[in-house]
Amino acid sequence: MSKPSVKERVMEAASRLFYFAGYNQTGINQIIEEAKVAKASMYQHFRSKEDIAVAYLQERHEMWMGKLLDFVASEKKGKAQIIKSFDYLVDWLNEVGFRGCGFQNIITDLPKDQHKIKDVVVYHKDELSKWIDEMLEIEGDYNKKQRQQLNEEILVLIEGAIMLSQIKNADYPIYAAQRACECLLKNTR
Repeated sequence: MSKPSVKERVMEAASRLFYFAGYNQTGINQIIEEAKVAKASMYQHFRSKEDIAVAYLQERHEMWMGKLLDFVASEKKGKAQIIKSFDYLVDWLNEVGFRGCGFQNIITDLPKDQHKIKDVVVYHKDELSKWIDEMLEIEGDYNKKQRQQLNEEILVLIEGAIMLSQIKNADYPIYAAQRACECLLKNTR
């Protein structure tokens, strides 16, 4: 088996550090040391810590959305997949020791001048919102205005449940959000 490339080692180290230690708490020298690469080698692939964070978030988006879609695939598309997405949150957050959402974590730890990072965070949340809208549209039970309102409410339930689960180090907020989502989907027509 071949040794991971410099870029792969930097990404692996930075991903772990950004997620578990925090963006501001992680320095370039720490990434270089953990990745066991030379500074010049790292700079051949990334111009700045911000560029590493953007790559980390892009990878994280692909991984997270892929796992979500795989997890809910056994359910019929529509409301059932939306409800099942909360079970995915429980599995994922238990797996990472309730560390929370890498996107939420980085945005709360972000200096104001890091616009490229914010753009990737917004993209991720917009893509999740787009998926929710697709599932609601498949149902055919809601007009455009109802879909938009439900989409916003469900996204807030998901994001809030993730954050409260991280704070409480427990999965009950996700189950509470799931029950609230079921009520929203039943009562909006």
